[in-house]
Order: sequence, then structure tokens, then C-alpha cells
Amino acid sequence: MYEKTFRGINNEFLQLQEIKNGNSISFNQEHLSPLIFIWVKGEKSNITFEGSKIGIVSNTILCLNSFDKIQFTNLDNARIIKFNREFYCVLDHDKDVSCKGILFYGTNQLPNFQIPQEEVDKFETLWKMFEVEMQSKDKLQLEMLQTMLKRFIILCTRMFKVQNQLIKLDTEEIDIVREFNFLVEQNFKTVHSVKDYASLLNKSPKTLSNLFSKVSEKTPLQIIHQRKCIEAKRFLRYTDKSIKEIAYEIGFEDIHAFSKFFKKMEHISPSDFKNTTLGTIATSSGTKA
Repeated sequence: MYEKTFRGINNEFLQLQEIKNGNSISFNQEHLSPLIFIWVKGEKSNITFEGSKIGIVSNTILCLNSFDKIQFTNLDNARIIKFNREFYCVLDHDKDVSCKGILFYGTNQLPNFQIPQEEVDKFETLWKMFEVEMQSKDKLQLEMLQTMLKRFIILCTRMFKVQNQLIKLDTEEIDIVREFNFLVEQNFKTVHSVKDYASLLNKSPKTLSNLFSKVSEKTPLQIIHQRKCIEAKRFLRYTDKSIKEIAYEIGFEDIHAFSKFFKKMEHISPSDFKNTTLGTIATSSGTKA
């Protein structure tokens, strides 16, 4: 496994990894809440993410947050870029890279896209530049690495927009969609209606519905409900919290209302879901991130 790490004097952290089948992907707990790009290079990779098995084609890039849990099977090889907020904050630099709410900090369970064959050389060149600059030790190294990461993020953002129909919208409309996704991610436990999110955006609920109808099969309300359900499943899978505690955590004061909501979304009760996944987790194996 190839691995190169940059650490700056102000806790800046950037890591490049190149892994082969059987290598593990893990987080450096020293650096809280890293963001991760995984560039899957192999032809026959499969992942399990939030309980769902997904086939991954060659030259797919996955965008993950530190709380995402992912398992690889049949992984041929992959390249990984991890960085923390101190190295490059995508929220502070959103005007530059425009990835908030789509690549990171959005409602999409697993943002990903495939690099078109005619664009692969751009990513290969940028990766080589990263590797070369990792060897530098002068005062400009941090700035150079940040510039290359910024370029990488911009390339990813452009391709994601094309492959997810966002180019059907103008820039202002895309920004509304991104901001809605970001607001849901930040507030889904306490803000539950489309009307409330529309108010935060100074838009009407109808405007939001019209925008999402152009680029998504899901309505704004379905997106809100999906995000609450994702969080509920994470609590059920990975914590010992009671169903009552989980219901309260995601904004339900009534356990019966939560159970009804969960069963409508997943076609299984929360208790049955927890009992089913406990056995799955206990016997699971593979490469994790």
C-alpha cells in the first residue's frame, strides 16, 4: 500500500493512499471529521454502504464524510485523498469550489460519479502532481497542495453536476438546491417541513418543488424524510440506544409516530430492523472506511 501524508504546523492534514485488494481503509482519529475522495480504479469492485450492496465501475469517485461506513469486496485498486478542515475547508471556500450540498454536507447518501474516459488523463496528471509535491519540503508546499486539492474538487464538482442533471438549472437555481441539501443535512433533526426550509431560503415551497422536479425523482419532502431515515438506521445499526432514544434524537416525541414513519419508509419495524442488522454486522468482513 502506498501512503504519503502531509502535516502542517496548524494541524493541516492531507493524505494520499493507493490500496490494493485486501488493504484496509481507515480513519486517522487524530484528525477529526476528515473528508474523503475514493477513486476506484478496478473493473469489478463492489461496496456495501448503509446496508445496500452497490456495484462500482472503473474510474468511479466516491465522496465520503468521516461518519460514513463502507465495505469493499472484490476491490482491485483504489486511490484515496483524505483532508481535514484545517487543510482546506470546503464550507469556507464554497464560492471557489461550489461542492457544499452535493459532494459533501448534502443529503445524498453516497455522492459519486464516473470519470468519463476522455477526462481520465486530467485526474491521472493531477494525482502525479500530488505525489511529486508531497516530496517538497519548502515553505510553498502547503499552498501548492491546497491549490491542487482545490483543482481536484472543482473537477469533481463539474462532473457530478453533469451526471446528476444539475446542468439543467442555472447557477442561481443550482445554489438553491445545494443550500437546501446543506440545510437539511444540518437541521433535519429539528426542522421537518418543506415550508420551514423554504422560509430559511427566502423561497416558496412551490419554487423548491419545481426545481427538484427538474433534477430529481425525489420531492423536497421525500429528501427530508430520507435523511431522517438514514440517521435512524445508523443509530439502530451502530449504537445501543433504545428506540425511544433514537426517536427523540431525530425529532419524534412519540415512539409510535417514529415506528409508523420508519415502517412506512423501510417496510420493517425499527426493532425488527435492529435485530436483523445486528447479526449482519457481527458476521461482516471486508475493507472499511
